[in-house]
Amino acid sequence: MLWKRPEVEKAHGLSCWRWIDCEKGEDRAQKMYENMKDRIGRATERNYMSKDLVSDEEELEIFKTWKGFSRNNQPTIIKVLLENGKDVDIAGNSLPNLIYVSREKSPASHHHYKAGALNVLTRVSGALSNAPIVLTLDCDTFSNDPRAPLRALCYFLDPSLATDLAFVQFPQRYRGINEDDIYASRYMRFFRLNPRGMDGLRGPSYVGTGCFFARVSLHGDTKAALPISSLEAGRFSTSEGVLKKAHGLAKCDYEDASSWGSTIGFRYGSLVEDFHTGYRLHCEGWRSVFCNPERAAFVGEVPKNLNDAISQMKRCVVGLYEVGFSRHTPLSYGVRKASFPVGLFYAHCAFLGVWCVPLMIYGLLPRLALINHVSDPWFFVYAYLFLAAYLCDLLDFLLDGVPFRRWWNDQRIWLIRGPTAYLFGTFEFLLNSLSVSAPGFNVTSKVTEEEQADRYARGEFDFAARSPFFGALAAVAVVNLSAVAVGIKRVVTGEVEIGEFSMQLALCGFVAVNCWPIYGAMFWRRDGGRMPVSVTAAATVVAGLLHVIAHLAFAFRG
Repeated sequence: MLWKRPEVEKAHGLSCWRWIDCEKGEDRAQKMYENMKDRIGRATERNYMSKDLVSDEEELEIFKTWKGFSRNNQPTIIKVLLENGKDVDIAGNSLPNLIYVSREKSPASHHHYKAGALNVLTRVSGALSNAPIVLTLDCDTFSNDPRAPLRALCYFLDPSLATDLAFVQFPQRYRGINEDDIYASRYMRFFRLNPRGMDGLRGPSYVGTGCFFARVSLHGDTKAALPISSLEAGRFSTSEGVLKKAHGLAKCDYEDASSWGSTIGFRYGSLVEDFHTGYRLHCEGWRSVFCNPERAAFVGEVPKNLNDAISQMKRCVVGLYEVGFSRHTPLSYGVRKASFPVGLFYAHCAFLGVWCVPLMIYGLLPRLALINHVSDPWFFVYAYLFLAAYLCDLLDFLLDGVPFRRWWNDQRIWLIRGPTAYLFGTFEFLLNSLSVSAPGFNVTSKVTEEEQADRYARGEFDFAARSPFFGALAAVAVVNLSAVAVGIKRVVTGEVEIGEFSMQLALCGFVAVNCWPIYGAMFWRRDGGRMPVSVTAAATVVAGLLHVIAHLAFAFRG
């Protein structure tokens, strides 16, 4: 790697470069990571911190002041790591301010997950610098374009937008996605197609990362706040008094009896705090802008196995329901406070999980009817609606420059989410609403094993996890496969006319083709990504029970 030395060029009028050994740097970073990982593991086992687990006396003093340090019971830590004007890089250039913040947590106070952390950062950064623009990034996201802040400022400093512009949202982009995007990880509709449409209304929704906020928009429904152009610039203080104030702002009881999380800051009440916050800001009269430059402004990571991808979507479904069934439901509050089309858009997103009902019917009923020799004269109407919807969806993707195979995988994953993420998310929300214990919040892993990464790069689905998602998915796949087999057999033997059940047979065949990776994982794959035998057996039994129930139901109907 080459590192340019501008200070040498200026002094001697020469083009000067310094060699940096990239491999040595990577090795050192890897060793530092392994050392940190080992120290955390040993501290967890011992349940206390000793001198051999800390880097210096300063760290040890922190743990001495809070002996009961744990994940959910910890003090506030604010550490100035870099300060502009004092710290420089290897080329002598001044580095930006870098402050580490760890908020206080206590079993007696709800920490509100990511929204609570963002609100602490909002308050602490306000005390230290009060910078008018706030950038939110996920921990697995990095900057890919140094001009991104300039692009955002172009909107914030536009006199025609500045008075009511809350945030500038960049689309989520990811690295390491295989060419055909087998898990539809790009989320084309959420992050590219829908935001373009919403840009003509109040603007796109907030997606949790890659977003520049006007600080004034996070301070409640107060348009009288100072405009960006008049806020004090360049103020940054790490004096003892300021740091003491910042520690107080990060305490877990600071928000008690306040409006933080309700009308100020990032909003509480949903696992999808990003969707909820953007929605509430739009309802308060703020606008947003979608900025989609050719070069990705920020790049992040996505799960590289199907179970984690489905789990991530299931969590989103639960959070979206929490917004949809709250007192701020888009069906009434959103339509009234924002506008009718904006309210409908947010309602469409909030009730995303309801798609499990038509998708389950679509995935099972025509197949069970075909096996039981049941037809419907209106089936051609249903087939027309199916074809029209699919062609419209395909056209949207093709016009955006997306290859056919990527669209095919996107619609396949949409079908897969029906009996998995949407269905399980719906049941989990119902159980939570009834105060029945259900699987709680979980963060999907972005760490990928080498063998798993190789399968993903080859475009092979990973079904290795013993997951109830795969049981439901395999049961639907077996029902479709048996329906196609029985339908073809009846046509070949002359039991039925081909025209009578042609559309049903074609629909069953279409879903069976979509299920091809599932059949491979169930029956003939022998690698580490195959479906566990126990899951395959359970799914086959469930499919058999569905056939029996359908046979009895149609016999009773007849």
